[in-house]
Amino acid sequence: MDYTFPVIGIMHCCYMTKFGVPRQPRLIREAAGYIELQEPYNQPNCVRGLEDFSHIWVLFVFHQNIREKWKATVRPPRLGGDKRIGVFASRSSFRPSPIGMSVMELAGIEQKDHGVLRIHVKGMDVVDGTPIIDIKPYIPYSDSIADAKGGYADTVPDECSLDVSVSLQAEKSFKELEKRGVLGLKDLSLRVIGADPRPAYQREEGRVYEVLLSGYEIIWKIVNSVAVITDVRRVPK
Repeated sequence: MDYTFPVIGIMHCCYMTKFGVPRQPRLIREAAGYIELQEPYNQPNCVRGLEDFSHIWVLFVFHQNIREKWKATVRPPRLGGDKRIGVFASRSSFRPSPIGMSVMELAGIEQKDHGVLRIHVKGMDVVDGTPIIDIKPYIPYSDSIADAKGGYADTVPDECSLDVSVSLQAEKSFKELEKRGVLGLKDLSLRVIGADPRPAYQREEGRVYEVLLSGYEIIWKIVNSVAVITDVRRVPK
């Protein structure tokens, strides 16, 4: 039996492509954005009382990963990308039903003219433009389980972190952007690259990478096991 669900809103955030999006929510708290609710769900009554919660569950569609066929096993990045586990034992975006679920920090609710209603969030792990199909409050006494087991993902993946440095040219670009009112881009870039977004099969020395964040292309490469940001460019509209 098939079901259809309405899209209640669209995520607007700093992650412009899948490369650079953290593999779990709340790993990069500098990441900020908002869910803009669509008609008829953009009524203030729909979010009445939500401001009393610090975090929310966000259910969304992996709209860039939809496939006609699915596989029973996947290769999680946490296991190096070379070991298979069952799709239902993973959080892979390639699933029979391409639905994701993330807990995000609720940063505020904004009502603007012409029926615009935005739910501001932090720590998301989704790409800009992601369709949102539901929002629920995070309830600590039931949603937080102190003695829960995490299987192969039982600890924070600090072993994948990278040391990051900034070249003189990139530092100059960040400072110029700050003067123009583009704040926080440097810190966000350091955190995103430091989390090492590279897939397991693309980790050779000297390879040049790019991460698209908040309308800017952050260019970086690995030099002596250190990620070096070499340039910052505006993404053409």
